Amino acid sequence: MLRLPRCLRVAPRAPPAPWAQSRHFAVVRHDWKREEIGDIYHQPLLELVFQAASVHRQFFDPKEVQQSTLLSIKTGGCGENCGYCSQSQSFKTSVKPTHMMKVDEVLEAARKAKDAGSTRFCMGTAWRGVGQKNSFQHILTMVKEVSGMGMETCCTLGLLNAEQAKQLKDAGLTAYNHNLDTSPEHYPNIVSTRTYADRLETLANVREAGISVCCGGILGIAETQEDRIGLIHTLATLPEHPESVPINALVPIEGTPLGDRQIKMGTAVTWRDMVRSIATARIVMPQSMVRLSAGRMEFSQEAQAMMFMAGANSIFTGDKLLTTANPKFSEETGWAEELQRRCADAAMFEALGLRGKKPFTGPTAHLRPHWADRAVGSELPMGTVQGTTVSGPREVAF
Repeated sequence: MLRLPRCLRVAPRAPPAPWAQSRHFAVVRHDWKREEIGDIYHQPLLELVFQAASVHRQFFDPKEVQQSTLLSIKTGGCGENCGYCSQSQSFKTSVKPTHMMKVDEVLEAARKAKDAGSTRFCMGTAWRGVGQKNSFQHILTMVKEVSGMGMETCCTLGLLNAEQAKQLKDAGLTAYNHNLDTSPEHYPNIVSTRTYADRLETLANVREAGISVCCGGILGIAETQEDRIGLIHTLATLPEHPESVPINALVPIEGTPLGDRQIKMGTAVTWRDMVRSIATARIVMPQSMVRLSAGRMEFSQEAQAMMFMAGANSIFTGDKLLTTANPKFSEETGWAEELQRRCADAAMFEALGLRGKKPFTGPTAHLRPHWADRAVGSELPMGTVQGTTVSGPREVAF
């Protein structure tokens, strides 16, 4: 009897997991068990992608991808000690602290982002939380004015109390970003100046105020696969799933503990790591936007295409990173480089048959302020800037 070599033998097919026995297995659940999510995550990669793509098509138009732009409006000097972040004052990096940007500067950046095709504008600050800062009033003005342009608005300002969340809601804020970063078990290894419970409390304040939650994590921060599963489990068992789930790949920055570790080891997050995490998040949180965030430009367009297939439906654009400075950036060369990068994304969208998502559609349809311009993004194709075809974004951690 002829025996096939071991490498050619086909293993018997395992029966489908209980959650996947129905052809249309996409259900919105908040009672996921960690073991169930682990079973999903550890499937053969192509089977996982197929299931995630099937779920994605039940809740979203698979050809639609949102463009978002992130601007660091207050850079450096942060009192937190997140081991991946170049803006922490605990580490010696190339990032120098700056003052808060003026309102007019931020509004001009928002107008450029809008002209470039972005439909969500995100503003980030490098500090522990809003606290009693007078500059919070300026941020409220920024949010109201950018909302008036018809763009979705998002802020990432650190810890937030209930009253501050209400003020942001009144100003028209669409979403608030506050990442959990990793699993509850691994979190103390990443930062010691705040707790997981602190993060969850801010998320509760945001949710209670009626602002949509943007919350995800980072791959490549010395976590295990079980930590990735633990993060997704935490998100999927919140009282409401986040409106958006950013999946970041660490961009190692010299001078940060986790950046130095990755540089020394010569390791990096692989495209397979990203695809697994995106696909698993898509299956267990089927109504959430899954945002392909920091580190995107480290991956080929073919790898990014697989990520879109697995359920990612948003990318970030912008001429400044949130967690790292761009030393070569200047007003002239930075915008020129941004045009070049956007051009690459426009070509990728065309090649893959993708188009931009209009603002205040899908999960954010009910969040449009009454004063917002309704014309934004109505017919603007991805990659058009005032009659000029432009290029793709930088990676951002959000």
